[in-house]
Amino acid sequence: MGFCMRRFERPWRKRVRPSRSRAVQGAFVIALIVLWYLATTRWRVSPLLLPNPVPVAIDLWGILASGEFIGDLRTTLTELAIAFAISAGTGMIAGYLISRSHYRIRVFEPLLAAIYSVPIILFLPLYVLFFGLGPASKIGLGATISFFPIALNTIAGFGHVDKLFVLAARSMGASDYQLFRHVLLPAALPVILTGIRIGFTVALLSIIGSETIASLAGLGHRIVHLAEGMEMARMFAYIAFVVAIAATLNALVSALEARARRPR
Repeated sequence: MGFCMRRFERPWRKRVRPSRSRAVQGAFVIALIVLWYLATTRWRVSPLLLPNPVPVAIDLWGILASGEFIGDLRTTLTELAIAFAISAGTGMIAGYLISRSHYRIRVFEPLLAAIYSVPIILFLPLYVLFFGLGPASKIGLGATISFFPIALNTIAGFGHVDKLFVLAARSMGASDYQLFRHVLLPAALPVILTGIRIGFTVALLSIIGSETIASLAGLGHRIVHLAEGMEMARMFAYIAFVVAIAATLNALVSALEARARRPR
């Protein structure tokens, strides 16, 4: 028997214009650059600690023009893509299976939350010991760290669906697939998408962070290599490049999350 579930609209809230929020963000970035410039000129901060933004911008332009970053960027993005694919797939599957039983939720949800509270990057030496200095250790660490927010949010999403919706769907003769497709998934999707966005962010941070500690390639490895050679302006140029890449990827994931949340 077919059935349909009415979508409840969220309470009305005052919306902030995107142009206004972008203006505030732009002003914040400009203020940081101005403070940076003043610190290196008027306040005489040593260029060994904080180089002037002008040579940093020149080095950044040179890096982009020469394309020397492509190899390191390819390594980092490949590690990120594989780690995130592993964590998203396993996290959502494990979270859904756990959410189907109140007993499993009581057992595994606190356990996963407790493990997630531990700085898992401390175990990087073990990953390097087992998988070496290559991409495998970064992929394993990134997948492990990002697994937990995805699994926990999937448990929260599916485990707290209003039972009245489930009873109403069953009373209308909904099959297990129809129940999942039309009731459970739409109700849990906003929470799951938040977990995916958080998982993507922590995967990116953990991979770049682990590249700075133990790696043979990647953007994090390049930054440490420049720091060891005291090429501070070039190092800050790569840091600015990484920040721009991270902000772009996060904006893309956030846009996909917002699009998936739109009622259809």
